[in-house]
Amino acid sequence: MSTLREVLEKHVREGSVPGAVALVARGDRVDVQAAGSADAGGGTPMAPDSIFRIASLTKPIAAAAAMMLIEDGRFGLDDPVAPWLPELASAMVVRTPDSPLGDVVPADRPITVSDLLTFRAGYGFPSDFSLPAVAPLFSELKQAPPQPQAVAAPDAWMAALARIPMLYQPGEAWLYNACSDILGVLIARACGQSLPEFLAERLFEPLGMTDTGFYVPAQKLHRFTSYYRAGEAGNLALVDAPDGQWSSMPDFPSAAGGLVSTAADWYAFGRMLLDGGTVGDRALLTPGSVRQMTTDHLTPAQRRASGLFTEGQGWGFGGSVDVERTDPWNVPGRYGWVGGTGTTAHIIPATGAVAIMLSQVEMTGPKPPATMRDFWRHVAAG
Repeated sequence: MSTLREVLEKHVREGSVPGAVALVARGDRVDVQAAGSADAGGGTPMAPDSIFRIASLTKPIAAAAAMMLIEDGRFGLDDPVAPWLPELASAMVVRTPDSPLGDVVPADRPITVSDLLTFRAGYGFPSDFSLPAVAPLFSELKQAPPQPQAVAAPDAWMAALARIPMLYQPGEAWLYNACSDILGVLIARACGQSLPEFLAERLFEPLGMTDTGFYVPAQKLHRFTSYYRAGEAGNLALVDAPDGQWSSMPDFPSAAGGLVSTAADWYAFGRMLLDGGTVGDRALLTPGSVRQMTTDHLTPAQRRASGLFTEGQGWGFGGSVDVERTDPWNVPGRYGWVGGTGTTAHIIPATGAVAIMLSQVEMTGPKPPATMRDFWRHVAAG
């Protein structure tokens, strides 16, 4: 694992990222390396405890929270969500995926908790973003790259969602992103707490995830990285500074992509899953719940339909599950996901490894950037 820093420094030298932090753990061996700077100007050195916007690495954390409520008996996997989300009790679906917004039919069955966890509730992104029912996800729900201060509070957000028809019938197809945000509202309403309060009490505090939340307190802003978008000429444009959108609690805490965290914090979460839901002598989840989270629930047809997946991946609860080897790093059973802000985290049960890399340059498409691919090659090489 001594070459991990070299992997990061290569991409810093080439200018694809200002800096990065990576953690690779195998058993009791944990290698954490930081390279480059927290900002493109080079003013703040990257450190192992630097804080990043982890974007979609929020999704498996939210899924674990939902599984806790299932174990508490608040709701079941097959339960309709309408008792807690009445806005979705009479959901409508466009007649065909390319139908105009007004050409709708009723949902043929209720949306269930399982539909949300597996991203098959009918809401979300397909491979074709030009479909009429996709546009309101951007304009009304702000389902674009994370912009926490631009999103309406949960009740208003759900009211807007209720006016948007679903793209597919419940259970019919896998669609990305929106289901996690709906799941976050469900968690809050079912437990009677805000989503930040529930996650802090049931996950972050027991796991010692002291730097994870939906905003960065003022006393930690000096450790918070800047967030960039790569231009056509390879230059980096600032999207959000440390004192920007994550410097205060948003009205809508996004379970799809709103969290900030560190490599050590996400490792604590990943290690808990690798250990069957336990931390020390305390069980946060049962092994059965962890198996459900980390098992592929999609049919081959549903995997193919999205177009957003890379080949060889399925979907568990909140994250992808590798179902076949297509690259050196695609170990069947590997569970995790990537974040659009340049983050990746995976748990590899076959080798007992947890691998995390956090950077601060936005992904420009579904294909992982070279920084991630080189990191995954390093992990696969052992």
